[in-house]
Amino acid sequence: MRGLGSDIVWCTVLNTAVPFMFGMAAMLGMGYGYLIAFVVGLTRMPTAEAVIVPILDEFQLIRTRVGSFIIGVGTLDDIIEVFVVVLVSVWVGTKASGASSVSVIESELVSVLVFSVIFMVLAIVGYRWVIPLMGRWLPKRPLNLIMLAMLVLMAFGGLAEYGGLGLVVGAIVAGILVRPVFNSMGLVGEQATQTIQSLCYGFFGLIFFFWVGLSLDLGSIAAAPLLAILLYLAGTIGKLIGIFLMVPMKKLSTREAWTIGIGLDARLTTEIIVVKMLLEADLIDKTLFTALVGAASFTAISVPLLFTLLMRRWGEELRGADNTRQG
Repeated sequence: MRGLGSDIVWCTVLNTAVPFMFGMAAMLGMGYGYLIAFVVGLTRMPTAEAVIVPILDEFQLIRTRVGSFIIGVGTLDDIIEVFVVVLVSVWVGTKASGASSVSVIESELVSVLVFSVIFMVLAIVGYRWVIPLMGRWLPKRPLNLIMLAMLVLMAFGGLAEYGGLGLVVGAIVAGILVRPVFNSMGLVGEQATQTIQSLCYGFFGLIFFFWVGLSLDLGSIAAAPLLAILLYLAGTIGKLIGIFLMVPMKKLSTREAWTIGIGLDARLTTEIIVVKMLLEADLIDKTLFTALVGAASFTAISVPLLFTLLMRRWGEELRGADNTRQG
């Protein structure tokens, strides 16, 4: 992957910029405001690479060029996901404060920026000294690590919510802060991590998506499917065009572009969290929320099927081409 570093960066830029522009254009064309269009455009950019990695592993393509591009681009666009979550969290926090006039909004933004600096200082202090010290004091048991993680989550989640940054930002920072302590504990840390992951994915994840399902208005898609179709096409066609721009640049072959473009189209991750936050803050209506979830859900179903078909047809060729380049 190191030899493909610059190509992966180019792929990330094109794979995110084109769907962003298409998504924003689609929203503006449907009569939505610039801020909503900007945020929805951002949600067209990220990739749920975790959906594709098991298929890459099954066809032994993780260490090939195709696998390197998909995993590399998916990892880099995680930065975009964090930015979108932070942006929406701050926006929701400003909306919840009841700011209406320009002067009040400016005051709220200044206070959020000031608190962000304080929050960052506290996070650095916690990361460098406080949390590692607490980790050394704790007996090495998975339960103790889980309790430490819960304590840090509640502390930084509450601080972030109080300062207008949003609970999601606090949760992300809390995870970053406790990760080194988990790593330093070896097997105990791995057991605690697996327990938390099982609880999150096996219980809270199901509850969250059940909550999303309760908020959907399928009648709006049936009555006016154009919005959902445009949002789907903005992401899918945008990503394919972005990847295919690398073919005339001599960075990818046509078959590699098809495979990578479809592989990077998997979604239904961070964007669902973002649009749910917007819905709960009354910043978007149920029609747009349902269209966004519908478009993302279709990619979650169609992309693994299409990607598997491509792997069955071109998998040997893609592996062979990779071996030829290495030779």
